[in-house]
Amino acid sequence: MLVIIVLVAVMTACSSTKHVPQGRLLLDKVNINVADPHKDVEKTQLYNYLRQNANHRVLGGLKLQLAFYNISGKDSTKWFNRWIQRVGTPPVIYDSALTVASADQLHMALSNRGFMNNKVTYQVDADSVKRKARVNYDITLGEPYYIRSIDYEIPDEDLREIILADSAHFTVRQGDLLNYNRLDEWRQGITENLRNHGYYAFNKEYITFIADTAANSHAVDLTLNSRDPYRNDRMPYYTDHEPFYVRDVVYVTNYDPVEMHDGFEGMEVVTMPSGVKVIEGGERYLRLDVLDEANHIEPGQLYNAEAITRTYRALGRLNILKQINIDVRPLGKVDGVLMVDAYVLLQPDKSQTVSVSLEGTNSEGDLGFGVGLDYEHRNIFKGAEVLSAKGRVSYESLSGNLSGLINNNYSEYSTELGITFPKFMAPFLHRSFKQKIQASTTFAVNFDYQARPDYTRIIAGGAWRYQWTERSRRMAHTLTLVDLSVISVPKSNDEFFERITNPLLYNSYRDHLIMRMGYSFYRTNKAEMNVLQMGRFQRDMYTIRVNAETAGNLLYGLSHLLRQKASDDGSYKALGIRYSQYVKADADYAFTHYIDNRQSIAFHVGAGVAVPYGNSDVLPFEKRFYSGGANSVRGWGVRTLGPGSFNGTNKLEDFIIQCGDIRFDVNMEYRAKLFWVVELGLFLDAGNIWTIKDYSDQPGGVFKFNKFYEQIAASYGAGIRLDFKYFLVRVDMGMKAHNPASGQEHWPLLHPKFKRDSEFHFSVGYPF
Repeated sequence: MLVIIVLVAVMTACSSTKHVPQGRLLLDKVNINVADPHKDVEKTQLYNYLRQNANHRVLGGLKLQLAFYNISGKDSTKWFNRWIQRVGTPPVIYDSALTVASADQLHMALSNRGFMNNKVTYQVDADSVKRKARVNYDITLGEPYYIRSIDYEIPDEDLREIILADSAHFTVRQGDLLNYNRLDEWRQGITENLRNHGYYAFNKEYITFIADTAANSHAVDLTLNSRDPYRNDRMPYYTDHEPFYVRDVVYVTNYDPVEMHDGFEGMEVVTMPSGVKVIEGGERYLRLDVLDEANHIEPGQLYNAEAITRTYRALGRLNILKQINIDVRPLGKVDGVLMVDAYVLLQPDKSQTVSVSLEGTNSEGDLGFGVGLDYEHRNIFKGAEVLSAKGRVSYESLSGNLSGLINNNYSEYSTELGITFPKFMAPFLHRSFKQKIQASTTFAVNFDYQARPDYTRIIAGGAWRYQWTERSRRMAHTLTLVDLSVISVPKSNDEFFERITNPLLYNSYRDHLIMRMGYSFYRTNKAEMNVLQMGRFQRDMYTIRVNAETAGNLLYGLSHLLRQKASDDGSYKALGIRYSQYVKADADYAFTHYIDNRQSIAFHVGAGVAVPYGNSDVLPFEKRFYSGGANSVRGWGVRTLGPGSFNGTNKLEDFIIQCGDIRFDVNMEYRAKLFWVVELGLFLDAGNIWTIKDYSDQPGGVFKFNKFYEQIAASYGAGIRLDFKYFLVRVDMGMKAHNPASGQEHWPLLHPKFKRDSEFHFSVGYPF
């Protein structure tokens, strides 16, 4: 596909002016040159201020979007031409007026950053024969103005005290450039702080600056001033900066803007112990204590804008609500004090949904089908609790012969039942703690029955976990208090187990029990959507994921406390089943640098280790690490790399052996938006897995400090991605560069063979 894209671009490069009207010029290229670069002026950002830029280039200069547009003919009545033009981008026609406007925009932007003496000139290179134009902008920054001192003229002592108490969060300091954008951010920060201290009617226009410069000097003495309120017909009583108090907080749970547009007079009001009032106006679908716990706006207290935001977030976690609006209404002075009322207007959503799914399967010629039924109730106990129930039945013919479907088949019946409470469900927790830690509590059970001619296996389990995020939504936590998984094989064919020689596979089909607890942490610096929608460009973004879990310790302690007798192999059992005991931890760090809004470079590194001990000699198969696949080292298929230098020769049989107790991955990827929804990815991957113990069926797999670096596999490749905004489809092709497997070509990078060294991957979403 990539070859086709390049060929199309090359074939159409000679006709890049195909859709340029006669007498007009294609804006072929735009350059910005800065004669005296400064660390506070990033050249790539200056292109954002241009009123007209050339068609986007990728892959070192190809205008793919324009090339696809030029494939189309000029007859707009044909559907093919219309579709191709939507996929591509029309040629940018040079406009001299926009060039002048761009120069003015650059000058203004640089002046706002402190370079008031900057000079912007431009030169147009027009070629009437090729019908193309190039524009060069030449910039001389000049000496910038910087802030020498900061003074404050705030006559109101209460305002002055609140403003200066927050000086640690000021965005402007002595020695900074006189950046008007930073000054505006400072004004906004002061306004938000004051609105959190009761000053409901305060806005940033009441903060002004005076910049005083001495003759022939670039040092600025800055003075911050607070102004008296402007005349406001909406609030004529607001003549001095005074704090507002909240008189009433009123929840309207069944708000109808048509029926209630005249107000709520005559409607029944319920007052909760906290003083918050509730007007239901219909059937009660939420308990009052749920509203009280979600509410952060306190009657009789100072107005607080942050309390409004926290209430929005708390109510937004209640899935039964379709629409939430908080209407703050100023009342004027009541008994000499400025007051507001806060009306929280809620509209409920549908409480129940049912969905049915039908799927067909074909596994190595074994045909089958599955039917699933999902049910969800978003308000089962009138507290926005979400009850979910899932059921699935599937059949698969082992021989591909559907005549034996009933008697010679693989059948599976699975159910899941879970309930999620939108709060921290635990005894002895104070209301303030629950409000601060807006957690959800989930209880879930699952049951899976698998029947095959050789065996019958039952997998059952249950979990109790908490999930919560920080107020900034940049950190998330998951605490799994208990997660129980029981695997039982009540019926089996002795011949089936005689054919299993691998202990890992053997143990996965024997009765075993895992009782674990764990913790997961997630952190990112990704800006919230409202910040990105304001046009701010976030150049660097990172995510951190950490997971830790342990299993079997409580059961092991009980076994010794109860003086349980060990089995012949020295292990202990619970419910008559041997339980696993281990500790496991892994972490991933991903960093993305955006070159511009169409190109980025992403980096990822991940590592993990798991150690069996006590009641276990080996980790459960489902808890071991694996390497290779669409999200790992992409020169290998999933579960076909490692451990160490182990050489797996049969993908269908050796995948069960190719797992380990230690993992390491490092990846780098270049991403570029080509045209329409099509993106390009170029990547380098490295990593492997290892075992802690030297297992006989995994020769060369054990981790050794003096050898592990020689066993790190490496691959390279390219991929095409289709970004449909809500989901991304990815096809990657990886090629082996270094293969640590014994008996294999260790450096296929030097002698590549496509059939031997390539691997294709189809997946959804970015790899990291």
